[in-house]
Amino acid sequence: MNLTYIATAAMGLESIVAQEVRDLGFEDVRVDNGKIFFSGDESALCRANLWLRTADRVKLVVGEFKAETFDELFEQTKALPWSDFIPENGEFPVIGKSVKSTLYSVPDCQAIVKKAVVDQMKTAYNRETWFPEDGALYRIEVAILKDKVTLTLDTSGTGLHKRGYRALHSEAPLKETMASALIKLTNWTPDKPFVDPFCGSGTIPIEAAMIGQNIAPGLNREFASEKWDFVDKKLWYRAVEEAHDLANYDQKLDIQGSDIDHKMIDLSINNASEAGFGDLITFKQMQINDFTTRKEYGCIISNPPYGERLGEKEEVMQLYKTMGEVFRPHDTWSVYVITSNEQFEQLYGRQATKKRKLYNGHIKCDYYQYFGKRPPRKS
Repeated sequence: MNLTYIATAAMGLESIVAQEVRDLGFEDVRVDNGKIFFSGDESALCRANLWLRTADRVKLVVGEFKAETFDELFEQTKALPWSDFIPENGEFPVIGKSVKSTLYSVPDCQAIVKKAVVDQMKTAYNRETWFPEDGALYRIEVAILKDKVTLTLDTSGTGLHKRGYRALHSEAPLKETMASALIKLTNWTPDKPFVDPFCGSGTIPIEAAMIGQNIAPGLNREFASEKWDFVDKKLWYRAVEEAHDLANYDQKLDIQGSDIDHKMIDLSINNASEAGFGDLITFKQMQINDFTTRKEYGCIISNPPYGERLGEKEEVMQLYKTMGEVFRPHDTWSVYVITSNEQFEQLYGRQATKKRKLYNGHIKCDYYQYFGKRPPRKS
């Protein structure tokens, strides 16, 4: 069965998610705001959930149409083949959102979609009573943008940023999907040294290790669609087997994380161990002005404090100046910093080679990229 999917993405990450989708070999890739459409069979659902590092969720598109009245919404929803996907005992709650549309009441839209789905399934299953909804979860989303309705089933369940290794985290954690995106936007390769001097709960170094050894980010978790009847269990087994076969566990890595707070180091060590990288990543308590290295052509990626809280601003301004002084001598290293602080370049003492707008949660940030010298060409 050829199906249409949507991989959802944080603002600013659409092109990275789209590239991941193309790299997985999926077809008809189309990029929209916060969404990447693609097509594939049922196995695409398994592989996309297992492999997409920077997407938030994978949704299965059941239908798209225009609706300006509740009658249109009801009739066109009812005309879709819900019973092809949802079994008689399936649990199917409806969530919704509406932007710049005639049908602006989300609770009303949700109620109408629910009633329409029930009506279609009653006919298909020849039932007169309500459904028990005590089986697997098939969460329906009704999303209306400028009167265009998109109806989807959420195949992921918990968001894809939940990899399963971070039971505990710091107060302001960087999402695993964003950490992955920060790495993918650099020139780092697994044979180069990698440092995160503000590692917090270890997310960036752990994601780097996963990328470095080509480990599918979804290998240690479950997805809602694993329990779906219309997806053959063999497809999941095959997708997981393929992920194990493609992992390069022998790839040597030189990844280091440091933080001024010893509690964060303990947390990072614990999370790295949960992710299976206990022996591969080095964590140590250290402040930024103690950073030094004799290695060359490495990569520094960091998510330092932004100075958003009261009383932190002066401290953070000094921190950025120190970063510039500490990293400047290491001119073969590339440095990448995400921050919402618009004065970063002048405090750091150097204009970035490249800048990219990103959103860390709801905070508008810039990703400052400083490219180091290239290694000499091998003769």
